[in-house]
Amino acid sequence: MPEHGVWDEEYEEAARDVVLLIDPRVLDRECLARSLATQNTTLDVVAVGSSAEWHRIGDDRQPAAVLLIAGSRKITEEGLGNEIHQLAEEFAEQPVIVIADTDDLAQILKALDAGAKGFIPSNVGVGVAAEAILLARAGGVFVPASGVMAMREVINSNSSRVVGLGNLFTAREAEVADALRRGKANKIIAYELQLCESTVKVHIRNIMKKLNATNRTEVAYKIREMLP
Repeated sequence: MPEHGVWDEEYEEAARDVVLLIDPRVLDRECLARSLATQNTTLDVVAVGSSAEWHRIGDDRQPAAVLLIAGSRKITEEGLGNEIHQLAEEFAEQPVIVIADTDDLAQILKALDAGAKGFIPSNVGVGVAAEAILLARAGGVFVPASGVMAMREVINSNSSRVVGLGNLFTAREAEVADALRRGKANKIIAYELQLCESTVKVHIRNIMKKLNATNRTEVAYKIREMLP
């Protein structure tokens, strides 16, 4: 029968949540793993170079979260986007969180589209990173405040453009008109507005009639002239 102290240590080890940290850079991943574990003692951070290395270790515990360190790589690059997607599929029951050297909105959205459940820029402190992991583990999605502010600016900007077109067009026509102004193809407009492509074409014909325009280029030009 094990001594009481030994049993306590084994129980505490089993009670801690495993966080899988993936980064091919050995020194960087070991430093971050130690910092996170020190910040929150409920986390057992296991640092590996890849998911394949994790499977080779033979640890049969299921991680509560998976951290992928992107570093300075761009999520918009096909290779990294695919890696995030593959991890999200492999660890379907656990949140995949990306840590990267950027807080650019396009990069954040690309990571989330690929299946990530959180995005942590490397300019935040270890405490914030630990809280982000706990949030994702509880089912939430963490994005940096800077990304939220950028997203709000984009939404407000698009909304103001649609409102500015509202005196001439219906609400849906105004959305299509704004998409035409930005040079988007019918398929993209249909996807983004959740419409059939044939419906988009009907809206475009109506917009052209109201603007007395003969083609999409003329529509885009006249809409730009209408907006402040």
